[in-house]
Amino acid sequence: MNNHRWLDRILGLVCSVFDGYSAVLFLRDPDRNTCRLAASFSLGDSIPKGFEITAGTGLVGWIAKNSKPLLINNFERDEGCLGYYTRESESKIKAFMGCPLPGGAGVLCVDSKKTYSFSDKDQKILYQFAQLTEDVRLGLVQADENIALQDYYRYLTLIQKLRQRVPRWRSFLNQLLELLSQSTGFKHCFMAARDERGEGYYLQGLRQEILPRVNLEQKKFNIDSGLLGWVFKHGSPIFSGLEEGPAGLPLFGKETPSQQFTSVICMPLQVHKKTRGILVLADTEALSIDEDLRGFVHMVGDYLALFLENLYLKSRIS
Repeated sequence: MNNHRWLDRILGLVCSVFDGYSAVLFLRDPDRNTCRLAASFSLGDSIPKGFEITAGTGLVGWIAKNSKPLLINNFERDEGCLGYYTRESESKIKAFMGCPLPGGAGVLCVDSKKTYSFSDKDQKILYQFAQLTEDVRLGLVQADENIALQDYYRYLTLIQKLRQRVPRWRSFLNQLLELLSQSTGFKHCFMAARDERGEGYYLQGLRQEILPRVNLEQKKFNIDSGLLGWVFKHGSPIFSGLEEGPAGLPLFGKETPSQQFTSVICMPLQVHKKTRGILVLADTEALSIDEDLRGFVHMVGDYLALFLENLYLKSRIS
């Protein structure tokens, strides 16, 4: 769902009601103590996309930090006190009005090139717009989550049908990884499989371009290095994406140079009470990893581990 389109329409209405020059919406990230420009409407074209302001910095940051409205109709200011314009464009702004969103979720602002453009009554109306904006935003977020959950359920159904439809292991794994990539948005999905003695591991389902100089059919990787080695040793999952920041360690270890992945999920696969494999999702882009995605990958990992458990028991019996 294109949430920006709906938020931009609300801001366009705000700008029209107050006869303003621009209306902007900042959403707060409490973990990073910043406010990110989430949507904007302007009669000009000088508001940068994705701009961030530290809470407490400038007028927007002051509102975010103190959770109080602010009205300035004719002010002398230092450069950058608004922060969301270029220096030349900001110098033309003469009036500003801002209001915090309910719950400290962000800041809604409107400005004008005319002095004395706003009144106390206008500020009360802006507060009502702030409430409306937050209600709409939360509704859109909830709708997106419901759509995502429906998609995850649909993909889980497809993955569960693979065992009957594709009995051969290699074909089964390749199709499962393809469905996993489609459902999560991660470009690279593959599996690391530990050897019987636990001296190293092999990669299955990995695209050759990630390690162009490595023979993926025969290469045994060092189980004592890299993120994958850590997961094999500790048996704990790793989630590293947009919110968590980069993983900080090479995926395969320093001795095996590869692409730098900004987003990584490593899900250990427990077979016969040991971590015998790892389901890996990796991407060079910073992707959001929410609770729904974590739960989905957990379920896919459990399903894959069950398949491997059956293969392991079958090999022990035969």
